[in-house]
Amino acid sequence: MKSDSGLETAPEQQDKDEFIYQALMSAMVEHQLPPGSKLPEEALSEVFGVSRTGIRQVLQRLAAVQMIVLTPRRGAQVALPSAEEAKEILHTRSLIECANLPEVVERCQSTHLVALEKINHAEQQAHKDRDGPAAIRLSADFHINLQAISGNQVLTDMVTRLTQRSSLVIAAWGAPWQQGCRCDDHDRLIELMRKKALAPLTDALQQHFAHILASLRFAPAGEATLDFAKIFSAKGEK
Repeated sequence: MKSDSGLETAPEQQDKDEFIYQALMSAMVEHQLPPGSKLPEEALSEVFGVSRTGIRQVLQRLAAVQMIVLTPRRGAQVALPSAEEAKEILHTRSLIECANLPEVVERCQSTHLVALEKINHAEQQAHKDRDGPAAIRLSADFHINLQAISGNQVLTDMVTRLTQRSSLVIAAWGAPWQQGCRCDDHDRLIELMRKKALAPLTDALQQHFAHILASLRFAPAGEATLDFAKIFSAKGEK
């Protein structure tokens, strides 16, 4: 709601800031804003209908989670992970997600498996439809929901952030049609979860990350011209 002066209240501004944050995050995760893309405050301010100060606050939040880089006098741009950083992100994910599997297996119920299968089927359909944004989002959802079974919210938050950064890795260094993870790997993970076969499950998840790393091609790409109005028009207004 607005105050008597007609100005937005603090909760209203927080809601709008969160909407813009999530819209920018989704656009980066879904490869609509590729790594290295410039994020001019003026253009974003016009698209979202907020002040440049408001945009600046959102960009600072995104920089804090290492999704963008803020450089004095050069402004903001989507983070471009180096080859070494890309390897470290995937290696860290492998370490954390595999180490958490004993808790995941212990707490896993049939309802969890149904939820994972639903995500996996939707991801497979996205690949068939060549819907890149959906495939990327669902691939991340699979891993986040898998780790969330353990009940460890701190770890789940860490995995969420790492999957977001992984999306930049794949956008920067992946093949032209490498959207998310390999669906057959996810099929295998669900099968082993159902059997509660911890050792094979751990091996399969390690191999899964090895497959992702092996698929990357560490060669630079050209800079794209972005249409911010088109990217964010479908995300609605707050």
